Amino acid sequence: MHIEDGILTAEACAGWYAATVAFVVPGIFEIKRRVRENLSYKPFLAMMGVAVFVISAMHLPVPVTGSCSHPCGTALAAILIGPFATAVISTIVLFFQAIFFGHGGITTIGANTFSMGICGGLSGYVFWKILRAIECPVWLAAGVAGFVGDLVTYLVAAFELALSLHGHVPLLKQWVIFFMGYAPMQLPLAVAEGVLTSVVLTTMLTHRPELLPQIFVKKET
Repeated sequence: MHIEDGILTAEACAGWYAATVAFVVPGIFEIKRRVRENLSYKPFLAMMGVAVFVISAMHLPVPVTGSCSHPCGTALAAILIGPFATAVISTIVLFFQAIFFGHGGITTIGANTFSMGICGGLSGYVFWKILRAIECPVWLAAGVAGFVGDLVTYLVAAFELALSLHGHVPLLKQWVIFFMGYAPMQLPLAVAEGVLTSVVLTTMLTHRPELLPQIFVKKET
C-alpha cells in the first residue's frame, strides 16, 4: 500500500492530498473536542497511533510497481478513536514511516492516507456499526470490520495506481490487474487483521471495559 514517490502523477498526488485534507481538518477539530471532554482520550489516541505505526510497518514485497503489502490497523483505530481522528494519526504515521523507514514517500502521503487511514478506517467502522446495530456479537463485528478495512485499503490503493498508470489499458482492467498483484499476499493478511481486531476488542471488553464506553450502546453479553 505504501506507494512510493515518483509513481503517481503530480496531479494525482495533489488531488489525493486535497481529498485527505478534507478528512484530516475535521479530524483535528474532533480530537480537540474529545480531549476537552475527556483528558484520558489524548494518551489513548497516542497509544492507537503507536499501534497503527507498528501494525502497518510490516513491509512485504508484491509484484506491484512502487508499492508493498502489509496489515493496516486503521479499522481497529477507527472503532476505538473515531474515523476522522484515525485519518489524522494515519497521516502522522505515514509521514514518519516515509522519513525513517523509506516506506512510501512524501508526495504520496495524501494517496496513502486516503487508502489506509480514510477508506480503510471508515469502511471498517461502517461495517462495525452496521453489524452492531443488528446485534451481531462483538467478536464477529470486529473481525469483519478488520477484514473489510484491510481489503478496502488495497482496493483503493490499486485504484490510485490504475488511475495514474493505466495508459491505453481500460481503467477497470488495470485496476483489477493491480489488485490481483496485491491479492495473494493481502488476502491472508486481511484474515489475520480480522482476527487481530476481534481479539483486541473482545479482550479490551473483558479486561478494560472502562476504555470503551463510547463504542457500545447495548449491554454486552
